Amino acid sequence: MRLSTLAGLFAALIASPTVANDWQDTLDAARGQTVYWNAWGGDARTNAFIAWVGAQTEALYGVSVRQVKLTDTAEAVTRVISEKAAGRDADGSVDMIWINGPNFLAMKEHGLLHGPFVGNLPNARFLDLAPGSANTVDFTVPVDGMECPWRLAKFVFSYDTARVDAPPATMADFVPWAAAHPGRMTHPDPSNFIGATFLKQALVELAPDPAVLLEPATDATFEETTAPLWAWYDALKPNLWRGGAAYPENESVQQQLMNDGEVDIAMYFDPAATAAAITQGLLPETARVFVPEGGTIGNVSFVAIPYNAAHKAGAQVVANFLIDPATQAHMQNIEVLGSFSVLAPDKLDAEARAAFDALPTAPALPRLEDLGPTRLEPHPSWMTRLTDAWSARYTR
Repeated sequence: MRLSTLAGLFAALIASPTVANDWQDTLDAARGQTVYWNAWGGDARTNAFIAWVGAQTEALYGVSVRQVKLTDTAEAVTRVISEKAAGRDADGSVDMIWINGPNFLAMKEHGLLHGPFVGNLPNARFLDLAPGSANTVDFTVPVDGMECPWRLAKFVFSYDTARVDAPPATMADFVPWAAAHPGRMTHPDPSNFIGATFLKQALVELAPDPAVLLEPATDATFEETTAPLWAWYDALKPNLWRGGAAYPENESVQQQLMNDGEVDIAMYFDPAATAAAITQGLLPETARVFVPEGGTIGNVSFVAIPYNAAHKAGAQVVANFLIDPATQAHMQNIEVLGSFSVLAPDKLDAEARAAFDALPTAPALPRLEDLGPTRLEPHPSWMTRLTDAWSARYTR
């Protein structure tokens, strides 16, 4: 579908919405506000999409968006904590945060969130908000309407079919694969989210009882559950790139290593990243996506509003715009961002479903059904322990 056609659908869907009086009050209060959206700034396509969102909301609702680009979401959380400590309970500097997992848990536990607000958004009717759905749980933590979903994320690997006949079929298979191809495999440093997710994916597959991962980690459960992981990693490390003496800083650096032919595998938390990189000349056209048997870790990306946000009405307008069917279809377009929608297809009308069906494809863009089952993220407490333990074992 041409972007112009999609834009026409978008205009038709949102030009004259039917809103309740209280939502009209929110729209009125939001007009003229500037929403400071604190969001990870490491991906150019995501940054461009956020800029597009701001242009649309300003034109439609008089609400502008300024992206505060973060290298780590904890930066925004720390800012809100500091403001609360200083007694700044209103007119805060953070209006909205792209947030997940441990950072959401920390804000929720310390009363730093505005809401619940998701149920007040008119476009929430397009979401599956049934108990236990992906839109209602964040790393096992109930969302309780305190954050709004906006894009699906799923851990995937990429490989160059010109150099690799068959990538590892499971996480366990990375060990013999690396032994047969020494130096051709690496992963981002686990201080980076993608590197930590690589370890979590292995942990989920290798854990004696994966159900334990859905509960807070204790000293006893952590030691027992991670024992197979460390045995696996001990066998893997000697055959990593540079013998495991150094690690790429992030997924972009690893992607560059793959593009330069230094390694044969890259990894992302975005199934469309490989296809997008090919179009940008950042990966060879022979790159393709693969996932281990049994599926990979996946989650929903959310936005939350701090309790002291200066522009709560504007932030809610932006959140509602993000889950409009036309916005979601535009976002899922591989020519734009390529992220899978958080909307429930059975809640969409025929016109909205047709917009998704008509989206362009690409050889390296997997279908949702190609990605296998979605494995649940472990409880946030596992991630911190896991990265600390990896650092203690392998970098000192």
